[in-house]
Amino acid sequence: MLAIFHKAFAHPPEELNSPASYNGTKKPKLPEETLNDFLSLHPHNTSSMSFADAAVLAYVRPDPPCQLHQRLFCGFEDIYCLFLGSLNNLFSLIKQYGLSKGTNEAMFVIEAYRTLRDRGPYPADQVIKDLDGSFAFVVYDSKTGTVFAALGSDGGVKLYWGIAADGSVVISDDLEVIKAGCAKSFAPFPTGCMFHSEGGLMSFEHPMNKVKAMPRVDSEGAMCGANFKVDKYTRVNSIPRVGSESNWTQWDSR
Repeated sequence: MLAIFHKAFAHPPEELNSPASYNGTKKPKLPEETLNDFLSLHPHNTSSMSFADAAVLAYVRPDPPCQLHQRLFCGFEDIYCLFLGSLNNLFSLIKQYGLSKGTNEAMFVIEAYRTLRDRGPYPADQVIKDLDGSFAFVVYDSKTGTVFAALGSDGGVKLYWGIAADGSVVISDDLEVIKAGCAKSFAPFPTGCMFHSEGGLMSFEHPMNKVKAMPRVDSEGAMCGANFKVDKYTRVNSIPRVGSESNWTQWDSR
């Protein structure tokens, strides 16, 4: 899967962007170049959706004999979800949210996002922590221009993110596409974490602890986009809890 968001709609940590990206022979690409590269790798089973200059989502349709992880893409009421992996407790989540039996993981994530967006009774970290399985997802709310992404804590699914030549945020499970499109300005998306375009990056496994940027140097000695890990010794200032009137996106991830 591939998701690209204009810098006006997503605000990733500054440490993801490396100045070394512009010093070497391989420089970051523009979003349309990265999209074309992704589509060319799967010319017969890839589809994509563009949202003017704000975002683009691309999806490789499943090929069951070769499929390592389930891949899903769906949209509902201007909300779109790319989902990779599976949820072991999907059936119980469907019952909890009162959804139909045919609901798949991507459809469920959209419903969970809608619950959070519309000020549901649970904090965002608890909603995501309740997901049991190996998973990664990217949600785009085209009505509000909101980006919401998360990666499961078990490491069963890999996800990467980086910065394109124009400052856009690129998210994909394809490491080579990320490397080619973002040069040195990329890193693994941290496990057990979620990212919101306004709220930033936080750990849903340890929501009361800050996520810290860790410098990363490649084999050539060049500074790359930082890794992000939970700092178990530094706590966030506050986080909206049950009954809070605060917007769920406004957690303090600094």
